[in-house]
Amino acid sequence: MEERIISIRENPDFLTRGIDYFATKWGIERRIYEDCITNSLTTESKLPRWYLMLKNDEIIGCFGLIVNDFVSRQDLYPYLCALYIEESERGRELGSVLLDHGRNEANILGYSKVYLCTDHRSYYEKYGWKHIATGYHPWGTESRIYEIDSVNS
Repeated sequence: MEERIISIRENPDFLTRGIDYFATKWGIERRIYEDCITNSLTTESKLPRWYLMLKNDEIIGCFGLIVNDFVSRQDLYPYLCALYIEESERGRELGSVLLDHGRNEANILGYSKVYLCTDHRSYYEKYGWKHIATGYHPWGTESRIYEIDSVNS
């Protein structure tokens, strides 16, 4: 079966599994994802939004669209965050599929640009993301901030 991407907001039956997946993969306290993702199901705000990539109903990847990724550049949004592909599924360009899906979703929500912050170098550039700034996190580290149009040109 081919992979598919779902929105947790539109598929609330994946809420608990999605929360557990994000928390486990990113090593962030579960209650943070639980609070954010649960409240995203009913908010009138455009953001946040959370997505899962499934293969035979098994979660193999994820990402979110959020207002800010714990970074100083709060004038930039939405941020694509928590991009993850299972190690066993890597090497098949599935990360780029999630990146493109995020761009499309941001466009549908009315945003012309999408941002992300990361320590990675070279990965996002090969998909057209441009490094535009350095951002600072409350815990004292820095991240590279990238930007791309929400519409694939």
